[in-house]
Amino acid sequence: MGKVTGFMEYERLEEGYAPVESRLKNYKEFVIGLDTDGAKVQAARCMDCGTPFCNNGCPVNNVIPDFNDLVYRNDWKNAATVLHSTNNFPEFTGRICPAPCEAACTLNVNDDAVGIKSIEHAIIDRAWHEGWVTPQPAKQRTGNKVAVVGSGPAGLAAAQQLARAGHDVTVFEKNSRIGGLLRYGIPDFKMEKSHIDRRVEQMKAEGVVFRTGVLVGAMPKDSKVTNDAKETITADELKAQFDAVLLCGGSEQSRDLPVPGRDLEVCTSRWSSCRSKTRSTPATSSRASFAPKASM
Repeated sequence: MGKVTGFMEYERLEEGYAPVESRLKNYKEFVIGLDTDGAKVQAARCMDCGTPFCNNGCPVNNVIPDFNDLVYRNDWKNAATVLHSTNNFPEFTGRICPAPCEAACTLNVNDDAVGIKSIEHAIIDRAWHEGWVTPQPAKQRTGNKVAVVGSGPAGLAAAQQLARAGHDVTVFEKNSRIGGLLRYGIPDFKMEKSHIDRRVEQMKAEGVVFRTGVLVGAMPKDSKVTNDAKETITADELKAQFDAVLLCGGSEQSRDLPVPGRDLEVCTSRWSSCRSKTRSTPATSSRASFAPKASM
């Protein structure tokens, strides 16, 4: 574990925010991640519980006590390796996950939970900054062809794992850009789209092929789902061309609210607003990645 008495000595430290004056000038991320010292203090608060409830609280079962301990010991590279062992895209979850792991933290019973999400955020930003996140192409190919339908987080994670296992993977996306809900449903101030773009480049280097603007199947005429497709392919064609087909479509049909005034032009869904804003912005952000300040 980190420091045996750390949870008694240190208080929870929250991430910072950029000044309001600067946030008013753009739509960029405004959360300032923990520096190395801050992350180490947070990691020191981890109790390395006999039954780490945080592991089960995490939807992807991140090995949280282990990477906390590595951060405390200033072994950031191995912390990134442990984090990636269960999570393909920590820079996504480290920004937008609601952190059920923290709700499950034992310290949360009578104290403030360990800042697990902020530690994860610090680890992956440091890993990108240091150049530790590199393509991992398969050493041997199986010759099997797999089609992944949908390029949201589920489709991207599945495609990456399958490609690393040696399969020939093609991702089909009906919209013009890769990312699904990550791209079209989350505003830049929560997660800039450059994080998606660099992961796509990593996956291309690992052999994944992306086909955007391709609709698999047919779309109902009255559908409200976003569709930029210029090409259509049937399910039978996919089955004929690939050894396996993985369906990773998301749910873009928002739930309506039947209240007076809902039909007014000024009343729209959050999904529609985010989608229109994201589609009007450049595909790649110019923001450079940043990392925690390193201690010598």
